[in-house]
Amino acid sequence: MSAANFNYSSDTGPPIPGIIGSSPAMQDVYRLTRRVARSNASVLLLGETGTGKELIATAIHRLSDRGSGPFVKVNCGALNEGLLESELFGHVRGSFTGAINNRTGRFEAAHTGTIFLDEINSTTLHLQIKLLRVLQEREFERVGDTQTVRVDTRVIAASNRDLMSEVEEERFREDLYWRLNVVPIDIPPLRDRREDVAELVAHFLNYYSELNERFVVHIQREAMEALQAHHWPGNVRELQNYVERAVVMAETDELTLDLLPDSVTGSEKPPGSRLRGADLETLTYEVVQQGLATAGPEEDSLHTKIVSRVERELIAQVMLACSNVQTKAAAKLGINRNTLHKKLKEYDLES
Repeated sequence: MSAANFNYSSDTGPPIPGIIGSSPAMQDVYRLTRRVARSNASVLLLGETGTGKELIATAIHRLSDRGSGPFVKVNCGALNEGLLESELFGHVRGSFTGAINNRTGRFEAAHTGTIFLDEINSTTLHLQIKLLRVLQEREFERVGDTQTVRVDTRVIAASNRDLMSEVEEERFREDLYWRLNVVPIDIPPLRDRREDVAELVAHFLNYYSELNERFVVHIQREAMEALQAHHWPGNVRELQNYVERAVVMAETDELTLDLLPDSVTGSEKPPGSRLRGADLETLTYEVVQQGLATAGPEEDSLHTKIVSRVERELIAQVMLACSNVQTKAAAKLGINRNTLHKKLKEYDLES
């Protein structure tokens, strides 16, 4: 049965097959995914690395009327401009060194289906012009050719950066941003949906036990508590990695605390962790002692060191809480975005 024959009486319902999680945050993602899948609109997936943007893109394609057509994935951050242009649009023989044959590009390969452009923020301004034309006119020329190719291809793009900030920094075309951002879907980081950790762990335990011919089917309570308390900078991908490692290393049928890395068990303080009162006192004490040991005649030297150290930690925390979206972080800090950008460069916090 094609997606067009599904009866969606409501946008609520069970999680989308292949995607794990039933938290309220993910229910919103499922609802929007099902709704946008029925259209031909361009979709922009936003979220940190490892949150599952490719899974959502795949779901949109499969639930759409194009589900029986091709689904073509391109990682725009993996190739330089010349190679990416040829990859997307194809080329003709002799158009550049090494072009010994004609080649069909990914947009042509995705005709009647969907193309997923991951890390769209990595594209150059020159290439963005060609992408804009494809979105608006549904046509392009292969590299080195003058013949126009027309395609019927739906575009889903993804970015792990705030594209509006990229527009403001003149690294991304505003007209392309608005063509891509017809329907944006924000995919929450794992730390914002900790209710899903247990379900994800169970899924990965089953998957990697079967894959490695093991029988790790239980998880120690302390291990689960540690996993649920972790801040997950690498999101679901990080969790997947830890569970796979634990399954491989386990000597019994249980995933225990000692099988998890120090960053999860608490033996190692995670980067960007919340600066609590006691931590602030410790940090200030460390800086004071360091300052006293190296203090010169300048009376302001120690004060400057303390303020800078604490300010850096505060900015790192707020950026983490705002998923590295500078406009949101600046608003939380009560400063303008240009000031925040300067601070990020000053403290070497740019990602």
